Amino acid sequence: MIYIIYIFIFIFGLIIGSFLNCLIWRLYKGIPLTPFSKGGSNRSFCPKCKKMISWYDNIPVLSFALLGGKCRHCKKSISIQYPVVELVTGVLFLLAFFYNFQFSIFNFQTINNFQFSINDYVTLLRNWFIISVMIVIFVIDLRWYLILDIVTLPASAIIFIANLFLGFSWQNLLISGIIGSSFFLFQFVVSRGKWIGGGDIRLGLLMGVALGWPNILLAIFLAYIMGSVVGVGLIVAGKKKWSSQIPLGVFLSLATIITMFWGGEILNWYLNQLTIIN
Repeated sequence: MIYIIYIFIFIFGLIIGSFLNCLIWRLYKGIPLTPFSKGGSNRSFCPKCKKMISWYDNIPVLSFALLGGKCRHCKKSISIQYPVVELVTGVLFLLAFFYNFQFSIFNFQTINNFQFSINDYVTLLRNWFIISVMIVIFVIDLRWYLILDIVTLPASAIIFIANLFLGFSWQNLLISGIIGSSFFLFQFVVSRGKWIGGGDIRLGLLMGVALGWPNILLAIFLAYIMGSVVGVGLIVAGKKKWSSQIPLGVFLSLATIITMFWGGEILNWYLNQLTIIN
């Protein structure tokens, strides 16, 4: 029985990942999401030949494999982004379920105690939403060096309200959001927009209201560590130059997910190390 739940959640994650792929492309191109808007459509289409994609060619991961990674109509390659985003979303949704309900993958007995409060389910839905938003930010910034306000600002409002419902202090969330956005605003002003873009400021706000204090500091620290390691690695490999632009949103979104899952454990480990040293 428990494995059926695992499979269902993973498949649900794959479906959401497929939707995120569609959302990512439409947000970048400015294509409306609803068929009622001018230029909008509720049908997926090939971005290269513009042919509508049939439902049997739009099954997450499976269709990509059966089609050999090519469009049925124009035979041009389909980006590997599509199955990767679907798989990553499925895995992260399942991980969020394990984390939220403290389930063990191989513990058949946990299903017998499957009784949780409304807050547990709201927390899971909030975490799934945060994961989805961060995946969208990750991919768009990785591919096009953009962090869109149409993603970060509405998401900030939704997550802020969800966290208030879950009992978070509005003062904590507000201070954390201000710290997150101010950190990047300061760099933007000092560098006159050369170091970072305005989208990073709004992403800092989103991270703050999603993670709260002091997790926002941990997420920023992790993002800069990962960005430095990857950046230096690319320079050493000859893929980038010291003056090259690095998509910071990629590391900020990844750090947000890591902190959401393991922020408490990482902070406790760090504080224990300080205690040992002292």
